Amino acid sequence: MADDYPGVDTFVEDTAEDIAKMEIRGAATIADAAAEALAVQADRSDAATPAAFRAQLRAAARRLYETRPTAVSLPNALRYVLQGIDGETVSELQESTITRAEEFQVDLEQAQERLGEVGANRLRDGDVVMTHCHSTDALSCVEAALDAGKHVEAIVKETRPRKQGHITARQLQEWGVPVTLVVDNAARRYLDDADHVLVGADSIAADGSVINKIGTSGLAVNARERGVPVMVAAQTIKLHPDTMTGHTVAIEMRDETEVLSEAERADITGGNPADEGLVVENPGFDVTPPRYVDAIVTERGQFPPESIVTLMRELFGDTTAEPWEA
Repeated sequence: MADDYPGVDTFVEDTAEDIAKMEIRGAATIADAAAEALAVQADRSDAATPAAFRAQLRAAARRLYETRPTAVSLPNALRYVLQGIDGETVSELQESTITRAEEFQVDLEQAQERLGEVGANRLRDGDVVMTHCHSTDALSCVEAALDAGKHVEAIVKETRPRKQGHITARQLQEWGVPVTLVVDNAARRYLDDADHVLVGADSIAADGSVINKIGTSGLAVNARERGVPVMVAAQTIKLHPDTMTGHTVAIEMRDETEVLSEAERADITGGNPADEGLVVENPGFDVTPPRYVDAIVTERGQFPPESIVTLMRELFGDTTAEPWEA
């Protein structure tokens, strides 16, 4: 792997592996880790010339970018850092890269707090929220509501196959929020007890479509039928600028062993785990059309999904290049 990315520091390699294996998860956490990795790459660079330094930094960005194609916060973080570096010498470029990465991390930390305050305004005292997967953006809305003295309860979907809902349940329990943990297939039944569906997003397309953990779309459709509003909490780093040029959002396919272990496969196939007659599909995400979303909450305010393109153009323009082409 290192031969494919010459000059890339081992810290970047380790970060990329952790992102790919979901040891580092959540769009904001991924973006923060990517910015830090570029800062470390810059600090440890042994480049003799500015051109060599930039080449190493672009290689590091490529290595990080290719780990999670759906997590748009990752390339947005890389764009932010790379487009802001400046200098005539290696030393100046190093300092500029580190400063830019630190600025991004500070803005990122403040963005989630501001988002939480905006989202908390939609939650009333005594509301029950239903969650799907694990989203620090979504949880920031609950935390801000609690800080405002509101009582909030939660129905948490366990979210198979990796059961990220358990992480959400644990965090809510630490905050003293009453939690009802339910299997994914029970969501429709418990929607009658919910006041809001509250989810995060890995990316948001120009038309307001929400790309999030597989199962979000079905939950949103059921919520609309039940009359339960769907609130998507997403920092602006999750807006997908490539959709403005008509690019299709890539949906990540996860390893089949997350769904079916080798022993389980062998049991189904009669002792032949290599049997090609059994195909396991494990998409990590799905797309929720904007008509099923009531509001997209960001650190810059809340928006109906159809108007999110205006904010996207304000922040990113009409087109963007690949991060390493900055």
